[in-house]
Amino acid sequence: MNTSAGQSVRVACDVGGTFTDVCVLNEDSGEIHVAKTPTTVDPIDGVLTGIDAADVALKDIALFSHGTTLATNALITRRFPPALMITTKGFRDVIEIRRGTRDDLWDTYKEMAPPYLSRRDRLSVSERVDYAGKIIEEVDEKEARELARIIKKRNISNVAICFVNSFVNSKNEEKMRDILLEEIPNIKVSLSSEIMPEIFEHERFNTTVANTVLSPVAGDYGAELEGRMKDGGYKGEVLLLHSGGGVMTAKGATHFAARLAASGIAAGAIASRFIAELAGYKNSISLDMGGTSTDISLCSDGELHITNDWHVEYGYPIRFPSIEVLTIGAGGGSLAWRDAAGALRNGPQSAGSEPGPVCYDRGGTEPTNCDANVYLGRLGRKLAGGRVELNVNLAEKAIERVIGKPFGLSNEDAALAILKVANANMADAVRLVSLRKGYDPRDFALVAFGGAGALHGVALARDLHIPVVLVPPNPGVTSALGCLLVDITHDLTQMYVAKVDGADLGDLNAKFRAMEEEGRERLAHEEISPDRMMFERFIDMRYLGQWRSMSIPVESDISDLDAAVQKFHQEHGREHNYSRPDAPVEICRVQVRATGLNRKAELAKHPLGPKEPPAPIGTRPVRFDEEEQRIETPIYDRASLHAGAQVQGPAVIEQLDSTIVVPPGITAEVDQYLIIKMQVPQRS
Repeated sequence: MNTSAGQSVRVACDVGGTFTDVCVLNEDSGEIHVAKTPTTVDPIDGVLTGIDAADVALKDIALFSHGTTLATNALITRRFPPALMITTKGFRDVIEIRRGTRDDLWDTYKEMAPPYLSRRDRLSVSERVDYAGKIIEEVDEKEARELARIIKKRNISNVAICFVNSFVNSKNEEKMRDILLEEIPNIKVSLSSEIMPEIFEHERFNTTVANTVLSPVAGDYGAELEGRMKDGGYKGEVLLLHSGGGVMTAKGATHFAARLAASGIAAGAIASRFIAELAGYKNSISLDMGGTSTDISLCSDGELHITNDWHVEYGYPIRFPSIEVLTIGAGGGSLAWRDAAGALRNGPQSAGSEPGPVCYDRGGTEPTNCDANVYLGRLGRKLAGGRVELNVNLAEKAIERVIGKPFGLSNEDAALAILKVANANMADAVRLVSLRKGYDPRDFALVAFGGAGALHGVALARDLHIPVVLVPPNPGVTSALGCLLVDITHDLTQMYVAKVDGADLGDLNAKFRAMEEEGRERLAHEEISPDRMMFERFIDMRYLGQWRSMSIPVESDISDLDAAVQKFHQEHGREHNYSRPDAPVEICRVQVRATGLNRKAELAKHPLGPKEPPAPIGTRPVRFDEEEQRIETPIYDRASLHAGAQVQGPAVIEQLDSTIVVPPGITAEVDQYLIIKMQVPQRS
């Protein structure tokens, strides 16, 4: 795709651990072009290389949006500039004590990850605010200036200030900040009362600390990427995807950097919803299966679920709103193994990109899902347009040695068993995001994407009684497409504790208006015009005496809360399987989502042609789950399948970034947006 003629394009880039995916949308035609390049040590080099590989000139890019694992990796590896936390005396160890829970309750020997700041980097000062916001003890100025001297001596430029109860009165935090700025004018200070003005010290402190340590990482990265792109002729803003399913400018990312910690997985969920709605489905479940993991999310009635309870590493919550995505260790490279009890297991261990699956012939010795698929004929012997050749003989030997002989199975049955365990793991995860939340999978479409999702889509749909499977036009770069479908968003929250029947509606509306004004200022700072601003209000409600709450949307200028309370009872009954309409309901928090509207990507719409597909490009013997032996199966090139074409299973459809398995009895139909739709008959 050459843009030398001055065509205006939108470019999205998703940087993963192995590949950098680039998705290019022609604004005039709606046609999509993709490119895939290896991720580089400096991810910016990989981004620019990917854009170049897509044959796009920077001067022709009208909008650039970017999802990245930069923040996630920085938290996991603890590679960020030195930082300090200043807290109330006696609360220095809150972020290390955590909540006293464990990721694996029964494994007392499993080490927890350390906090983002070591104990020597957590300082304290005398001050105290009570639960109601009354200042019991002002900041000890002498102690505060001594801390400033220590910080200056240690040459620290990033500080988080996290005081107890500052969410109801921030004056002590502000005084501490002012003293630091007097003593060290260039220091960067984050206040917990600004970053996350909510109750619960551990969650607020850890979110602020995560934001502080990531701020220079995200800020430097965004500024450098934007600078290098503008040097090449790009005239717009670099937009970075954040956890809540929106984007921020590079400037915004400096202030709310921790929101980038779930950047990549949010893009896939957004793209999945978009694909499902184009195909006519408001309810959808996304299955983003890559090389190492699978990300699963749910969209009901056109809305993605948002959570405030998420983390990169267990025990260290980040309370910024995030699209609810469940990630499990099931990917193309997940290893099949036998546990101490003699049971067949699959993942979460992975062969990774190096050495990779055994069939890659790069030194891998343990069989993976990829090895099982290539041995059964579901995958061809070449991937990525022929750049990767797969060794079927090596895959078979590994399957026989590790699974076949120990379990007394034939090699084919062993390969089938590997995939059945992987599918069972993914099916259990889908149940967690659907049945556990009160949703019936039979009411949803399954959107299968990522490099490996379409290999397993129909098998999962059968296990879960899902009636239809959708495969996007470019499954392997669908997450990058998600970056082109989002708006600039900011989520603002404030604690507000009151019983519903005693709430002061005037005060409640005033708090909403104040947050909307703050959101308006943030969007204006990011050069969003007033006519492109939108504000949504939410009230978090709970039954009196509970501490878990549910977010309920409300109209602007609330005149009564009856509709919101009724909605709360309804949602509580759906998710928790019980409601108490006669019990008192309490408000615990108010939220505003401030949105700067972008023009959304639109895919080209193609006229429907004849049902007869083009001739297959070849055949090969493939073993399917339902069959006793291999079937000589036609192989189709997806690029040749026109809108309206129907491929009868058994069949395999191949493309540059993915492979689609169409089992016997299933029909793959190409719709007007080139989405492949497979209806899955339900077994009695």
